[in-house]
Amino acid sequence: MSNPTTPLRAAITGGSSGLGLALVRALHERGALVAFVARDAQRVRRVAAELPGSHGIVGDIAAQDATHRIALQINAALGGLDLLVNNASSLGPVPLALLADTDCEDLESALATNLVGPFRLAKALLGSLAAAARERGPQRPGALVVNIVSDAAVTPYAGWGAYGASKAALAQLSRIWDEELREHGVQVLAFDPGDVDTPLHALALPEADPATLKRPAEAARELVALIETALARAEPGA
Repeated sequence: MSNPTTPLRAAITGGSSGLGLALVRALHERGALVAFVARDAQRVRRVAAELPGSHGIVGDIAAQDATHRIALQINAALGGLDLLVNNASSLGPVPLALLADTDCEDLESALATNLVGPFRLAKALLGSLAAAARERGPQRPGALVVNIVSDAAVTPYAGWGAYGASKAALAQLSRIWDEELREHGVQVLAFDPGDVDTPLHALALPEADPATLKRPAEAARELVALIETALARAEPGA
C-alpha cells in the first residue's frame, strides 16, 4: 500500500471514533500519510497525539461553508491525495423514527452528512485525485474514493428511513461517479461494513449486545483489503 518514498496519501472523514478511527489506525500502521476529519476538537487532538505523523482536521462535512477549508487542509497536510474515504454518518432522528414521524429537518440532516457532504468534499478534492491518477505508476497506485454505505440502503427497515434513503442515494451516486470518472483514472466504490460496534450503532440501537457485532478493527481490515485490491487493479499492467 505504501513505500518509504511515496506513501499512500489518505483522507478519512469521521475519523475520531468507530470504523473511521480503526481505519485511520490501520492505514497509519501500514505507512500511509493520513489526514482525518471530525467535529470534536478534543477527540481530534487525542487521536493525532496517539498517531504521530497523522493530521487531524476539525470540521463538519455537513456544513457547506466548511468544505473548501477542509479540502485545502487535506491537500496542505498530505501534498496531494490518493484515497478519500467518506465515512462520517448521521442517523437523522434520534431515537430512530418512522418516516411519518420524522421532522423534515432530521431528514435534511441525514442527507447533508451522508450524501451532500461527501459529494461536496469529493468534488472539492477531485482535482487532487485526478492528478494522483495521472501520476499513476510503480510508485503511485492511482486514485480511489470509498463511500461507506449500509444494508439499510437496500433493505426497508422501519425506523431507518432518513438514514436508509440517504445511504441509498450515496450508493447510487458512487456507481454513477465511478462510471463518469473511469476515463480520468479515479475509482469510486461503495462499501457496506455490516453491523459494527460503533457509537453510531449504539445510538441507533442502544439495546443491541456489542458481543454480537463486528469489531471496528475487523471492518477496517476488510476495507483495507478492498482498497488494496482496487488500487492494485488501477496499476499499469494489472
